Amino acid sequence: MEKIRLGRTNLEVTRISFGALPIQRCTMEEAGTVLHAALDAGINFVDTARAYTDSEVKIGRHISSRRSEYYLATKSFARDSAGMAKEIDISLANMCTDYIDLYQIHNLQKPEDFATIMAPGGALEALKAAQAAGKIGHIGVTGHSIPMVTEAAKTGEFSTVQVPFNFIETQALEELFPLAKRMDIGMIAMKPLGGGQVRSYGLALKYLLEQGDAVAIPGMDEVAHITENLAVAKNFTPLTAAEKQILADEAKELGSNFCRRCGYCKPCTVGIDIPIVLLWHLQYTRYGLKESMGSRYAGLKAKASDCTQCGVCEERCPYDLPIRERMKRVTADMG
Repeated sequence: MEKIRLGRTNLEVTRISFGALPIQRCTMEEAGTVLHAALDAGINFVDTARAYTDSEVKIGRHISSRRSEYYLATKSFARDSAGMAKEIDISLANMCTDYIDLYQIHNLQKPEDFATIMAPGGALEALKAAQAAGKIGHIGVTGHSIPMVTEAAKTGEFSTVQVPFNFIETQALEELFPLAKRMDIGMIAMKPLGGGQVRSYGLALKYLLEQGDAVAIPGMDEVAHITENLAVAKNFTPLTAAEKQILADEAKELGSNFCRRCGYCKPCTVGIDIPIVLLWHLQYTRYGLKESMGSRYAGLKAKASDCTQCGVCEERCPYDLPIRERMKRVTADMG
């Protein structure tokens, strides 16, 4: 599979690499099967996070013995130096390695957090110390707020940026990616398939590959996902006019205000699986799957109708979705 240079890290990574968020939904055994299949297929870049429950542990358990075959990236929500130093050591222990190729600031969203990270005693201080000690190779930043990640990139302190990028969410093309190219910053595209909401997944990956500069990290928790995703790269052909129209129609249908299933809204105070409820509602209303989605929804222990309108989920959502209003809409449509 084609590889691309990840900016000034000089890491040569596969154009379609492995997003490890979904393997937290796998059993330990299932995760091992998927991880080994990814490496066997030639994927050489694995991206995870401290926040992805046991994702790091599964990586360490199953593929640490193959450490020379892949570059490893993780990230942490820690904003201060002491917290970040602790997180780095936990990541190293979890993944049974003494070296992490890329350690990232996770989900930079607020100016006040950015100020804390960059100030003396902030997370960047710990990352640089870990880099000097040989624990990590490069420092990156991730986020769903393109403006905040752009401001971080301008400092010159980060070797990579990771943001949502797909045929619907193209804001990174306006300033961030051109800036990254000029500064030789590696570009990583999270949510290349809209967090699993996109139907035309093959065309969505073709769109991203056509851009030519960003590494895509679709989440994969089944061997079939690996096969399907890599087939697009191995048999790549430019999008035709008809295929571009299919994507344009789907983008119009979905809009930009949809749930990407990142899971940051969880846990709900009353146990509602918010991403699943919103996904099933989308399939129920827009894709006509009323019978199958209706029966699945009926089996949930906590439904949208149980929402107390507390608003905790909305405070966590990086996309500022009106989740409480969505819960009312789901209740009206599905009960």
